[in-house]
Amino acid sequence: MKLNKLFITAAASLCLSLSVAQAAQTSITVGMQLEPPNLDPTGGAAAAIDEVVYANVFEGLTRYQADGSIAPALAKSWTISDDGLVYTFQLNSGVQFHDGSAMDAADVKFSLDRARAEDSTNAQKRLFTGIASVDVVNPLTVKITLSNPDGGFITNLAWGDAVVVAEESIGSAANNPVGTGPFKFSRWVQGDRIELVRNPDYWGKAVALEKATFKFISDPAAAFAAMMAGDIDAFPGYPAPENLPQFEADPRFAVIVGSTEGETILSTNNKRVSDKRVRQAIAHAINRQEIIDGAMFGFGTPIGTHFAPHHPDYVDLTGNSAYDPAKSKALLKAAGAENLTLSLKLPPPSYARRGGEIIAAQLREVGIQTEIENLEWAQWLEQVFRGKDYDLTIVSHTEPMDIGIYANPEYYFQYDNAAFQKMIADLKLASNPADRTKLLQAAQKQIAGDYVNGYLFQLARTGVANAKIKGLWKNSPTQANDLTGVSWAN
Repeated sequence: MKLNKLFITAAASLCLSLSVAQAAQTSITVGMQLEPPNLDPTGGAAAAIDEVVYANVFEGLTRYQADGSIAPALAKSWTISDDGLVYTFQLNSGVQFHDGSAMDAADVKFSLDRARAEDSTNAQKRLFTGIASVDVVNPLTVKITLSNPDGGFITNLAWGDAVVVAEESIGSAANNPVGTGPFKFSRWVQGDRIELVRNPDYWGKAVALEKATFKFISDPAAAFAAMMAGDIDAFPGYPAPENLPQFEADPRFAVIVGSTEGETILSTNNKRVSDKRVRQAIAHAINRQEIIDGAMFGFGTPIGTHFAPHHPDYVDLTGNSAYDPAKSKALLKAAGAENLTLSLKLPPPSYARRGGEIIAAQLREVGIQTEIENLEWAQWLEQVFRGKDYDLTIVSHTEPMDIGIYANPEYYFQYDNAAFQKMIADLKLASNPADRTKLLQAAQKQIAGDYVNGYLFQLARTGVANAKIKGLWKNSPTQANDLTGVSWAN
């Protein structure tokens, strides 16, 4: 009898231990290749910022969902006037910032007025230039009046650059972000990790995870070792696609391959490389498939313009800049640029570093020498993106539907074309789908025909995760590691 009792007690203890172990699986460690330079999505251009804070810490009036559709967020509903100029948003009630202060229409007004201000440092300030005024109707109602109709306005508000912030806390957002999201910022160990914890006072549906850690591992070999050792639970943007077959063969892991909004391009300083014939020669010197195979191990879709191939309005213009070394050499000769040396400044991602070596070799074949300089992310942002001190660079532009950046002559490409600028201005006014398609396709053809940049490939989203994790995004409709729907299977 004592033995039976002892056995039952031991079994009960074992069950209790298993139950506790299962219940304790409410934390996740997510790998990222790049550490964000700061944590303010309204004041920085780095994709790594949104990869930590989008939907997790900060929220906007609307938001992207996993399938790319736009859903209500802080705004529960809205109406649009018949002339398409006035948007009236009804806000969710009971929303608090992480410091306990209430979020209301005044915060929406502050956020949008700040984003569109003359001295705004918002990386996507163009999203807000069409706003004529933002008015507080009452604490839960805000009215936004546009200068002209804008068929993409609701989508613009879903960007990370359009999140709602508080005037009282935005000054410290770079290192201590205070949002309204389901996770709160906990701490940042510079050079190592950022930790978030569940927000117990979240206004919406509570998340399953109690803690999330973003671990920064730039070296592909170290990323592989961390995944195999279980130090990392998921690496949504896994930097070493050559390892994916090994993960696929291991039942502990799930390999997640999807699409992104990342047009990977050989960005060109159009003021320094001002002769269109030289830019065209560079384009014809590039063998896209060789870059995809060598830098991305076959993952990626060739592109011939700055537009995602999975978008219904995409035009395949790869033939416009087909690999043709003989044509490249002839163009360089005609331009008197047969002995050309250009700087090639590369940020840390493996697609850039590996791709840069391949492109340098391809350019060398047609007589263009490159001086390669590997930069850390902060250096790249300072020298290339802000300082425009470069000839060529390689980067993935992961913002959704961002062809409009070519309409800004101050953008780091320094491309200034009045015809293109008119297309984008007309696009903002167009609400008819057929008209928008026509304008978007014309815009794609314009920049491809001007050889503004070397268009390489659409970045694939190659991820690896513990097979027990559910709810990670397969595709990347925006720059995010959205953990709001992530949980562990029992």
